Amino acid sequence: MQNKIKMVAVDIDGTFMRNDYTYDIPRFQKILARMTSAGCRFVIASGNQYYQLRDLFPECHEELAFVAENGAYVKDRNELIFSADIPKSIVWEVIDICREHPEIKMVLCGADSAYCQRGTVSQDFYDLTAIYYHHLKWVDDFKEVDDQILKFAPTVPEEKTYFYYDMFRETLKGKIEPTTSGHGSVDLILPGCHKASGLDRLAKRWGITPDQCAAFGDSGNDIEMLKYCGYSYAMANADPETKKAARFTCLSNEEDGVLTALEELFPA
Repeated sequence: MQNKIKMVAVDIDGTFMRNDYTYDIPRFQKILARMTSAGCRFVIASGNQYYQLRDLFPECHEELAFVAENGAYVKDRNELIFSADIPKSIVWEVIDICREHPEIKMVLCGADSAYCQRGTVSQDFYDLTAIYYHHLKWVDDFKEVDDQILKFAPTVPEEKTYFYYDMFRETLKGKIEPTTSGHGSVDLILPGCHKASGLDRLAKRWGITPDQCAAFGDSGNDIEMLKYCGYSYAMANADPETKKAARFTCLSNEEDGVLTALEELFPA
């Protein structure tokens, strides 16, 4: 099977990383070396910012590909091959909608940096956000940001996650699509711009087909890529809908399920 698989894509939070945000680096590096010798590329596919994802792999990020910001920012090693660009009129419309709901804590995600608006979120929220957005700035007004906007990352009360998911879907009417990993996190992205679209850009670039791809995920924003890939794995800790979308289940993220499965796919 390992000779057939030419791309492996992994989600980060709840999938590749343990809950304490560590992973077994020496074990991964041995697997990556075997994958590379087998002609298989390793892709980080996450809703997180590229700069944060890159910093998780300081020893080898130049060997990897990244589908960041839920498909809005795609890099093959050091080469940028796609970056979303949400029209300013839509950016302002989303900002106005969020201002009508003060409990929404918004992060504006640009190509150069992510942004928090003073007076709308706390310093604690900013500091927590900085864990996931290594390029992050305060601004006085979102509408004054001069950057190419990739997506929006509103955080809402956890018990209202799907209320706001539905609200964004109905209000934005297809101009922007919501996706969620649950737990109060909602991403607003361009229609058709998701992890699977990013993988498809890479697959076409590398001349491989979806049935030569494997993916690992645990939540709703992984479903498109799990359906796209011929070999799809839901983590043991995945939500029920994500498990339905996958062909296989592996151990949980706390049990290093991705690495265990990859050792089976690419044995020493």
